[in-house]
Amino acid sequence: MDILLKGVKYTVLKNEKEALNVEELEERFTDYFESFDFILGDYSYGKLRLKGFNNKENKNFKPMNDIATLDSYISKYCAFGCRHFVISRVKSLQ
Repeated sequence: MDILLKGVKYTVLKNEKEALNVEELEERFTDYFESFDFILGDYSYGKLRLKGFNNKENKNFKPMNDIATLDSYISKYCAFGCRHFVISRVKSLQ
């Protein structure tokens, strides 16, 4: 499934426990997240939290945002068994 955020296309890679609420994501999504290749959204205490991740090829790459650490981040910093989703920015062919 694909979604559009601020004119940019994203593909839903994971939607654990039907976590993705596009309207709520649009409200939380700011310009800050536009530079990330991947966005994790998780629900803690009923509130949506967002975290950005990048591939190593991204010019904005930092080890703390390495997509390879996604599973570790979820297990360490998200509530056990929480609802969460992961979306990936679709690269344009231009």
